[in-house]
Amino acid sequence: MTNTIQKIVPHLWYDKDAKEAAEFYASIFPDSKITNVTTIHGTPSGDSDIVSFELWGQKFMSISAGPYFKINPSVSFMVNFDPSREEDASEKLHEVWNKLSEGGTALMPLGQYPFSERYGWIQDKYGLSWQLILTNPEGEERPTIMPSLLFVGDKCGKAEEAIDFYLSVFKNTKQGLIARYPKGMAPDVEGTVMFADFRLENLWVTAMDSAHDHQFSMNEAISFMVYCETQEEIDYYWEKLSAVQEAEQCGWLKDQFGLSWQIVPREMDEMMSKGTPEQVGRVTKAFLKMKKFDLVELKKAYKGS
Repeated sequence: MTNTIQKIVPHLWYDKDAKEAAEFYASIFPDSKITNVTTIHGTPSGDSDIVSFELWGQKFMSISAGPYFKINPSVSFMVNFDPSREEDASEKLHEVWNKLSEGGTALMPLGQYPFSERYGWIQDKYGLSWQLILTNPEGEERPTIMPSLLFVGDKCGKAEEAIDFYLSVFKNTKQGLIARYPKGMAPDVEGTVMFADFRLENLWVTAMDSAHDHQFSMNEAISFMVYCETQEEIDYYWEKLSAVQEAEQCGWLKDQFGLSWQIVPREMDEMMSKGTPEQVGRVTKAFLKMKKFDLVELKKAYKGS
């Protein structure tokens, strides 16, 4: 399991099931655990559980904060079962598929596809969707779990522009594969992105355009937390990424492609997980009033000064 500090962490929003869902996922994937649960009080949705967990070495955060946003397949998680890394990769894939299927819905049935011997796309009982794939071990190694962005509706055809934009915003990046739709794949347009992947800091992400009629688009239910060391860094990401003024709230913002981000000081994690109930209460009260986080004010609230 990697112990590197992850700069960008996927964040999942649930109505009430954050802890239950994290326990469910941790029971399914190898090398997984819940690392922290903190309950914050007095939020607009009452008491909220904040859960930190790891699945197969990939860090996640989730929150139970009311029925405001519903997870949908515009952001899913690709799980690479690599025969060169995993003994019985194919059996493991089937096992995970069966567990995620419990109460779930197959979006693309598990089977053989032109791009993989074994692939399936499943939406689990909590609404989160997973793409399980038996990968070809020839290529460059990728992490086991990778967030996957689906550009649909009025954002269809913008995957490449989005990738270029994200690669320009983050410091330590890499463009990976890019495969385009050929002719004759209507409604998908020739030349748009059929599959691409790229790395932002130590997070690999995949992206694709889809011109099919999807009844969903990106929303706040899945966001990406960017951990910042300084106020200067918070200011930098906020200015680069925020494109929708009315979406700015409590460290959250939305970019021009509809993807949500949370720009948070790394110290805040410490404050929320290690602080006394009084300290956590003061920090919560302070941050609920903020749009962009102010590190000095949060530290003051924590110290009670």
